[in-house]
Amino acid sequence: MAMTEVAIVTGGGRGIGAAIAEALAREGARVVIAGNMPDVQEQKVLELSRFGYAAMACVLDITRFDSVSAMVNATVSRFGTPSILINNAGADTIKPFMDTHEAEWLEALDVNLVGAMRCTHQVIPLMQAAGYGRIVNISSDAGRVGASGQVAYSAAKAGLIGFMKALAREVVSDGITINAVCPGPTNTPLVEEILQRPHPQLYQALTRAIPMKRFGQPHEVIPAVLMFASREASYMTGQTLSVSGGLTMI
Repeated sequence: MAMTEVAIVTGGGRGIGAAIAEALAREGARVVIAGNMPDVQEQKVLELSRFGYAAMACVLDITRFDSVSAMVNATVSRFGTPSILINNAGADTIKPFMDTHEAEWLEALDVNLVGAMRCTHQVIPLMQAAGYGRIVNISSDAGRVGASGQVAYSAAKAGLIGFMKALAREVVSDGITINAVCPGPTNTPLVEEILQRPHPQLYQALTRAIPMKRFGQPHEVIPAVLMFASREASYMTGQTLSVSGGLTMI
């Protein structure tokens, strides 16, 4: 991956997003770490800068179109046209569907699905003008098979896959590919907050259900993302790949 690559990673301050941002930087891309955790993002940029990697942090409220637009404009101003977009930002809670309310459904859809649509809508014209682009949506195995206690989240992540497939057809002639990576259960700060600490028995039961008998680590998602984000992946578009320790075999 050459230094000509400019990559935006939403939700890039921690967890899978941070691992992706670091991997892209190590591959030579200039990376924009966008999200709603300014201190965490700035710390990640500082870490990467110490190794000589080019990175910048950008505050992003993915639920607001003006914030997305400002983030993309800042990217172009600092590094140039983005050639890679990683739609990774997400949010989740775990509770039975009948204990949830409309506001929670709308938040799940807005952050996990519509947020990615906002970012993609802003970036696509730039990629079209350049005649090249790689978009990778970080969906979830919950979006492929459904997950109890994560109904709205599963719906949003399934929508992210459908969005990816339909858009892949529309932009294929522009030199743009769009694919999805679906992490299975992965040890991240979010999983610790919403699952491991509040629902230890559920965490243990899910661990037993995974053929590899463990949760994944953020860095284990990287190979799939780098493959789809590479220039060599020129004949792959509209595809969905699970990274789940064998939990989902499709």
